[in-house]
Amino acid sequence: MFQPRIFDLVYDYPSIVVGPLIALFFVSVTWLGIFILRPLARTWIHGDQGVNDLIGFSFSGFSVLYGLLLGLLAVDAYQALNEGISIASKEASALTSLYLATEGYPQPIRGTLQEELREYTRAVIEESWPKQQKGITPVGGTVFENVMAFSHNLVAFQPKNKQEELLSAETMRRFSNFLEMRRQRISDVKTRIPAVLWWVVWIGAMLNIGLICLLDMKLHVHLILGGVLSLFLGLVIFLVAVLDNPFRGDVSVGPEDFQLLYNILMKPQPNHQQSLNETVH
Repeated sequence: MFQPRIFDLVYDYPSIVVGPLIALFFVSVTWLGIFILRPLARTWIHGDQGVNDLIGFSFSGFSVLYGLLLGLLAVDAYQALNEGISIASKEASALTSLYLATEGYPQPIRGTLQEELREYTRAVIEESWPKQQKGITPVGGTVFENVMAFSHNLVAFQPKNKQEELLSAETMRRFSNFLEMRRQRISDVKTRIPAVLWWVVWIGAMLNIGLICLLDMKLHVHLILGGVLSLFLGLVIFLVAVLDNPFRGDVSVGPEDFQLLYNILMKPQPNHQQSLNETVH
């Protein structure tokens, strides 16, 4: 189902720019509505006694229902962000466990397996994560090739004794756990609040602004009150939108866990490599 494009802008541009723009958009719509509806409202309803009380009563009831909807969406979006952080952390932990398991393999298979995991981690940081932040599901490419190569070499290994059999079985278990964590992360790239809920949020915001515009008060008071309410309304909707997808935009889950793993455990050490070269020569 088609989703309003305005809710995708939070991912395409910096949040520090889009947030104020969305808030100003709601303020502008409210002020424009006040100038357009004030003359019409004076003709239609403002002649009736107590009309402000009726509008205020309707506005209060509507605000409770609409505020409840936005509150639930905000909580759901925040939980999705935390879940995304947890998934990325679990995948990095599973990758760390898998890398450490390869330490027990004999050479040259150990070096081959570790190099494939090293290249996988580097590709996730440099290729997969930038794609995720643009809403592109990171399938195929270098990352997929490294996973397939690691799987092929792991399956092809033939244990020569009981210790290697146990090691191979444990490594396969860790590899399966790693694949599950990776699958969850990739599937969450496209996870977001359903489009129908965004349409309800959008229509509700317009109704909210419409009720504000129908109030009868002095123009400067009307503009200030309407501007403040619509400003906060725009910021809340922006908050829900920016947290909607945990792997998109600049307010999203980052690859810090993978970067830390790569720097501490996997990154080739120049001094160590130099020593190996001197030993060979």
